[in-house]
Amino acid sequence: MDAFSLLLDGFTAALTWENLAFAAIGVLLGTFVGVLPGIGPAMALALLLPVTYGLDATQALIMFAGLYYGGMYGGSTTSILLNTPGESASVMTAVEGNRMAKQGRAAQALATAAIGSFIAGTIGTLLVVFFMPTLAEQAVKIGAPSYFAMMLLAMVLVSSVLGASRLRGFIGLFIGLTVGLVGLDQSTGQARLTGGTLELADGIDIVVVAVGVFAIGEALWTAAHLRRRPLEVIPVGRPFLGRDDWRRSWGPWLRGTALGFPFGALPAGGAETPTFLSYVTERKLAHRKGRSDEFGHGAIEGVAGPEAANNASAAGMFVPLLALGLPVTATASILLAAMQKYGIVAGPTLMDDESALIWTLLASLLIGNALLLVINLPLAPVWARLLRIPRPQLYAGILFFASLGAYSVNRNPFDLALLLLFGAVGLAIRRFGIPVLPLILGVILGPLMEVKLREALDVSGGDVSGLFNEGLAIAIYVVVVLAVVVPLVLARLRPPERVVPEMQEVER
Repeated sequence: MDAFSLLLDGFTAALTWENLAFAAIGVLLGTFVGVLPGIGPAMALALLLPVTYGLDATQALIMFAGLYYGGMYGGSTTSILLNTPGESASVMTAVEGNRMAKQGRAAQALATAAIGSFIAGTIGTLLVVFFMPTLAEQAVKIGAPSYFAMMLLAMVLVSSVLGASRLRGFIGLFIGLTVGLVGLDQSTGQARLTGGTLELADGIDIVVVAVGVFAIGEALWTAAHLRRRPLEVIPVGRPFLGRDDWRRSWGPWLRGTALGFPFGALPAGGAETPTFLSYVTERKLAHRKGRSDEFGHGAIEGVAGPEAANNASAAGMFVPLLALGLPVTATASILLAAMQKYGIVAGPTLMDDESALIWTLLASLLIGNALLLVINLPLAPVWARLLRIPRPQLYAGILFFASLGAYSVNRNPFDLALLLLFGAVGLAIRRFGIPVLPLILGVILGPLMEVKLREALDVSGGDVSGLFNEGLAIAIYVVVVLAVVVPLVLARLRPPERVVPEMQEVER
């Protein structure tokens, strides 16, 4: 049976009134949380992860599809109306989107972001349907040494390209790997880093880590830098696009999609690079058309392209997540944690073990993407009013629901103490500019890497050469070395860059 036939079966399972209701609830909840200032889709998912407990796996994943796209949409709303990106991938949307809003074109900026997100998300999800089964078939042939090498590559690339410096990226990774070691050794049963505390014998729940680092850390950071003056929210009418806006947007939507999906599908991709490339591409094309002076002052192409690239990359990340079990973004890490809570093991055998569930999830992504446009586009003025909630009350509510959610996972008061601890860690990494993704990636992939490392060494009788007995593994290690060494060499050879005033404006 081909992929599209299986996708139709997924639609049959997803298109029931009950499942559609869960998808709609997910879209509304995801948008509600994602639209709040400073909260990106990763934090929205972490905060709402406990909401899905009590549902069966299919309903939970359908709801998560809605939460995922809702959180993405909410992030673009705050970027445009408040110039406050909830994540780094929304920075380029804020550059032109907020200027459009200040010119009285907030409705057009929100409309091109929403429609572009829908188009890119739909095309990206269909590409996942095409590529993911093929990749999964090939991944079955990959042995433990190559899997270990791929996880190492993902960690190295993510840690070296995010944040203000590579050192800070690797510090975040080291913290995450250390947290992942807490608990009983799977082979010997020996307690590791538990300090004699029985509550830590089973390890630290990823939900507690994610909610603490994202939600509690963000709330503490905001409280430490809270400004007393209220936020200036730009009024929003009903989002719409005129004929000229449509003409100027459709090209950037398609180009952004073409740029975003490959980066998301790479095991260590992410949306920061394609959104920036999309912005630069649209700026150069505008220069050829004699409209380059509009960039920096509210060019609609500067919103349409990066937002499409962001959402295409978000769809593309399902390829390595489902086929290889490798999360390449913080949001993907939370989704992987949600799947693990239901005993779903992402990786090469997933298509055989949970075929019906996965095709239902892919169909739900398309449904959630459509519901996002149908439900939330008319509600844009309502979401804009949420931004007027005073920050003290807003973050007090976040603290309450984060604590309630973390406690509900195991109903253990000890988890609340851990939540505060990781909240302090979240505050510290924000203070010192340490990226969050390497930390979360270390917590999730660390134990999996340990399993693959031991499998490879067991086969070779404990000989280190067992890590290099596959051609793919050797090729990946070469890439790892190049990823670490080449940027260092180029940094020494590159002459000092002269800062262009226009780019200073973009970075702000």
